[in-house]
Amino acid sequence: MKLRIAPAEFRLRPGARPRLRERPSRSGALYRDKLDYRRRLRERIGELAELQGRLQADARSSLLLVLQGQDASGKDSAIKHVLSGLNPQSCRVVSFKPPSPQELRHDFLWRVEYALPERGEIGVFNRSHYEEVLVVRVHPEILKAENLPFASVRNLWSGRFRSIVDWERHLARNGTRIVKVFLHVSKGRQRRRFLKRIDDPGKNWKMDPADLSERRRWDAYERAYEDCLAATSIREAPWYIVPADDKWNVRLILAEILLEAMRGLRLKVPRPGPRRLRELRSARRRLSRGD
Repeated sequence: MKLRIAPAEFRLRPGARPRLRERPSRSGALYRDKLDYRRRLRERIGELAELQGRLQADARSSLLLVLQGQDASGKDSAIKHVLSGLNPQSCRVVSFKPPSPQELRHDFLWRVEYALPERGEIGVFNRSHYEEVLVVRVHPEILKAENLPFASVRNLWSGRFRSIVDWERHLARNGTRIVKVFLHVSKGRQRRRFLKRIDDPGKNWKMDPADLSERRRWDAYERAYEDCLAATSIREAPWYIVPADDKWNVRLILAEILLEAMRGLRLKVPRPGPRRLRELRSARRRLSRGD
């Protein structure tokens, strides 16, 4: 049984076009049993929490996790389990809903700017700016509401891909490490998860009638994802295509990808200068006296 997780195995090389139907949506188990899975995840969460503290103290960089995938691919549960041990004060999760009337009066990246993590923070986009080259592409009627000038509609998707790539490179130059993960779930596994949501009263709330309508557009979404992943996986912000039929595997792989990204930031806890050291010594003397 192969238990070592190498993020590079899931990273999409810049310029490569993924054939999603040919890629496995399930990999061999990365754990021996349930107890082993829990231990491995707990160890990774512990290191993530330690690195988050350094990220906050270093305050020169931020981390942005972008999660995309078909409905029921496991985005919510991955966030819940992998980020469970982090300090919520410096970790923010944002789920992007359909644009508001105000947001529609701006370019498609405008609303995303306000949701970016500050330096020293971890940000998570559960769905993201990529919806504008995925959902909007599959549903041309949504594009009409954006009221774009005619010149912008021509070569629209290639233009948006360029805008995204330029924007992400700008963020990378300014200290934001971007990790983009596509959860690759099979149509059969999605079906079983939908049935579970219907059969389990405690999960009924998760089942939206629109989910079945979107499922009928599976092939269109697959083509849109292939174009998107191929055009926007860049050295500064690569895509990781993670087999998503096994949720325990997803969580372990995602945790390892985040660990690799945070280790690469070379975070340092700042050392106090002479003046600060004098202030600390003075404070210690006062506290020792019981002040």
